[in-house]
Amino acid sequence: MKKIAHSYKSSILPPASQSAIPPLQPQEEKIISGWERLVAQAQTINQMAAELETEILELKAIAATINSQRNYWSGNGKSRKNVFKYFTVSIPWVKQKSDDSLILTTRKVDLFRAEREAASLAQKLRQHNKNRRLAAQRHHKNQQKADIEPKTFSLGALINKS
Repeated sequence: MKKIAHSYKSSILPPASQSAIPPLQPQEEKIISGWERLVAQAQTINQMAAELETEILELKAIAATINSQRNYWSGNGKSRKNVFKYFTVSIPWVKQKSDDSLILTTRKVDLFRAEREAASLAQKLRQHNKNRRLAAQRHHKNQQKADIEPKTFSLGALINKS
C-alpha cells in the first residue's frame, strides 16, 4: 500500500491573511464618525422642522381663504365663525452651542409674521408716496415762485426808474 503524505496546503482552515474578524477602528475615528452622524441627524431634524413650518403656514393660508370665501358668500354683512383657531405653535429645533455641543429645543412658529411684514411694507410705501407728493408740491411752489419773481423784479425795476 502506498502511504499518502499529509499536506498542509489542503487544510480546511482559511489562511491567516483572510481573517473573518475586521480590524478594530481606532477610538478617535469612531468618535469622529459618530460626531458626523450626529451633526447630519441634527441637520435633518432642522430641515424637517423648516418644512413642517412651511406646511403649517400653508394650512393657515388655506384656512384664511376659506374664511374669506365663507364671509363673502354669506352676503348679509355678518361675519361667520372662523374655521381655524390659532394657538402658539412650536417645532423641534437643534441648536449648536458655543462649545460645539448640540441641544435639542423648540422654536416658535410665527404665524403672523407675513401679515406684520405686509403691514410694515404698506406703511413704508405710504410714507414714501407721501414724501414724494410733498416734494412734488414743494417743487411746484418753487416753480411758481420762479415764474413770478422775474415779473415782480422787472415791475420793480420799472417803478424805480420813473
